[in-house]
Parts: sequence; C-alpha cells; structure tokens
Amino acid sequence: MTLGACSVLESDKIDYKSSGKAPTLEVPPDLTQLSRETRYAVPGGPVTASSFKLGQATDTVPTAVTSIGDVRIERAGTQRWLVINRPADKLWEPVRDFWQENGFLLALDQANLGIMETDWAENRAKLPQDIIRGTLGKVFDSLYSTGERDKFRTRLERNATGGTDIFISHRGMLEVYDSAQKDRTVWQPRAVDPELEAEFLRRLMVKLGVTHEQSKALISAGALKNTSRVATVNGQPVVQIDEGFDRAWRRVGLSLDRTGFTVEDRDRSKGIYFVRYVEPNADKAEPGFFSKLFGPSKADAKPLKYRIAVVSQGDSTVVSVLDNAGAPDTTGTAQRIVKVIAEDLK
Repeated sequence: MTLGACSVLESDKIDYKSSGKAPTLEVPPDLTQLSRETRYAVPGGPVTASSFKLGQATDTVPTAVTSIGDVRIERAGTQRWLVINRPADKLWEPVRDFWQENGFLLALDQANLGIMETDWAENRAKLPQDIIRGTLGKVFDSLYSTGERDKFRTRLERNATGGTDIFISHRGMLEVYDSAQKDRTVWQPRAVDPELEAEFLRRLMVKLGVTHEQSKALISAGALKNTSRVATVNGQPVVQIDEGFDRAWRRVGLSLDRTGFTVEDRDRSKGIYFVRYVEPNADKAEPGFFSKLFGPSKADAKPLKYRIAVVSQGDSTVVSVLDNAGAPDTTGTAQRIVKVIAEDLK
C-alpha cells in the first residue's frame, strides 16, 4: 500500500535498506519493474536531517574550513564535490565498500568509466512508526510503501594534480495516480535533493578518514554566489560561467548527472561530454520531466544523443550544445537543455 501525504511520519530521518537483489534496470530505468523490497539502511540506525541541514547560499567567499588532510570539499550553489589527493585506482574499492556498508546494491559498477550507481531504493524512515506497524511490520513490511524511490550516482574523475574528484548525484522518482479514479499509478521524476547528496558526501569523507565533527564542519562551508547565466552567442544558446575551465568542467559534469543525462564518454582535453538521455517512463502515457522538455515521448523512444561543449574563454567558460555529429545545435531543444543546465548550476 502506498501511504498518502496526510500520513504522520518522521520526515526528518533517513533509513534506507536493500533487502534483496534488485532487478536489472536500464539507466534511467522504467520503474514499473521496481521491487518493493528495494531498500537500504544506514549502519547505526537512522540519522536526523537536522544533522546535515544546509545553510542558504551566500554572496561572499566562505571562511569556513574546506579541507582536512588530503580531503577537500568544493562548493558552488547547491553543488558539492570532494577533491581527494589520492589516485582514482586507490579510491575505487573504498568507495564501492562505502555504498555496500550503507546497505546499497550497485546496479552499475564500471571502473573503466569511473562510474558506479546504486539501485533504486526507498527511505523507510518516512513510513509511520505506529504500534500496528511495530507489531506486524516484520510480517507485512512489504505492504508498506512511501511512494518514493532514490538512487545515487558516484563519479570518480582524475584531476590535473594526480588526485581524484568525487561527485555524488541524486535522482528521485515519485509514484502518483494517473486517473481521477485513483486505480492506477505511474512513476514520475522528482526534484534533486541536495541535502541527501551532501549527507552522503559527508559520510564518504568519514569513510576516507575525516572525523564526524570535521565532516560536519566541511559540509557546512558557505557557497559562492551564483556565477552562471543563459545567453545567445552567434545565434547559439549558451551558458556563460564566471569561473575557469577546471571548476566549470566539474560543475557541468555534476549537472549532467543530476538532470538525467547519462555521460557515455568525456574528453577533457577537448572539453566535450558525450551524453544521451532516455525518458524514464517512455512507455507511459503520463509524460515525465524530460518528455516535457523534449516533447511527447513514444513507446519506442530511442536515446537522444548530444555533445556538451565546455570552452575556456580566459577567466570564464562557455557551455554549448552540439548535435551527435558535433555541429552546433541552435534548435529549441538546445535552448531548453542550456536552461536546464543553467538552472542546476544556480
């Protein structure tokens, strides 16, 4: 049974569990095949959201500590990522262990691409903890559902100094009724949750040797002011970023992960991300987020492929959309993609 929004629940806690093997899913998946047994748990019990509530973005450079030992955190707007002074091949196993220790099943584990992705999972702490469920929960637990699923993608990328940048991006889905009779439901994308991303980055810092107290201080460091905007250059829609290439490259990559694009390949020397997008609910009549962006989806929808160009212009950077052949894309779709990236960069 799916619990409605009126149910009383402890929404300020997280308690994810994976109690069984998840079905093999494409990326992004069609959640109609999602098992209700897909859950994950945090060792040591649930953690309150108040322990990692994020402050509002400020208009000044933060003065808080941003590094401990060889672990540093970078932040811009709602985006955060770790910069670790260790080679990527020394971090892959610890990061994989981190997700498994937190109870996750990995649906994607590709060291050659530097990408791992969890299965879709449910925050069981959002279920009501009443006496009836406390008594019958172990027997009928699978009958309860929050109507929400989350998954996390981790990307490891070698940086110019020989260290590694680590990005964690969240994607969420929400189960909603698609008829007035409320006799059928569909899964739709829901907003990215920067607080969940920040909390798992904080926990990963602890896994890598930072203390709990230090990790909380690092994750609370203030953000820089918004430095990106949409513009038109030579008839082509672009995102202008008031930052150098290195930082802009990292931020754009995280935005692509967050907004549903799959990065199939990347060429940092040329500033190109090769991406594709598949509508999560392509076989459903109810359109998802990107079907509204790209237009109505069809049952046989094929991946949409693009190249995202990140080009340095002195102390700033310009991001544009190229078609699959590498030619500048000036269509309305390119305009919408640029707006999606710019919105996430805020």
